[in-house]
Amino acid sequence: MIERKNELPKGSKEIWLAGGCFWGMEKYSGGIQGVLETSAGYANGQSVSPTYKEVCTGSTGCAETVHVVYNPDKLTLGRLLTLYMGAINPTSLNRQGGDAGTQYRTGIYYLDEADLPAIDAVIKKTEAACVDPVVVEVKPIKSYYLAEEYHQEYLKKNPAGYCHIGDELCAAAWKE
Repeated sequence: MIERKNELPKGSKEIWLAGGCFWGMEKYSGGIQGVLETSAGYANGQSVSPTYKEVCTGSTGCAETVHVVYNPDKLTLGRLLTLYMGAINPTSLNRQGGDAGTQYRTGIYYLDEADLPAIDAVIKKTEAACVDPVVVEVKPIKSYYLAEEYHQEYLKKNPAGYCHIGDELCAAAWKE
């Protein structure tokens, strides 16, 4: 089951990015030029329609993930993933910032196998730049459930809320 907030705009593409707490990843991704829409949710777990409380136990297998819908005429997948890699620690297993647990793992989840060459290229480039092994999982999207409404655009609604992605990083990505 793959839930979407809205129907995909004609000509758009989609990718799912797990990068620790979805609040920061959604804010960061949503400001990138060429991104049309984001939503916070739970990906690739065993539970059907999991709740935040269930996901926080680590027993669902879900990753906090952001569904990113983008215009490929304005933003290539390679560029989007390069910005994503710059916002996460790609060598940190099941941890980003102060958040730890399998629900905070990093991952790139795709629906279209034609996206694999771009994904692989960014992973290889990242591996070449890192001393430690890159632990970002790359898998097909199997399930995605929208998080509860209060999680959607959480940091827009709660500007003082916790975010492991610094404002200066967001500002730099948004200028490009």
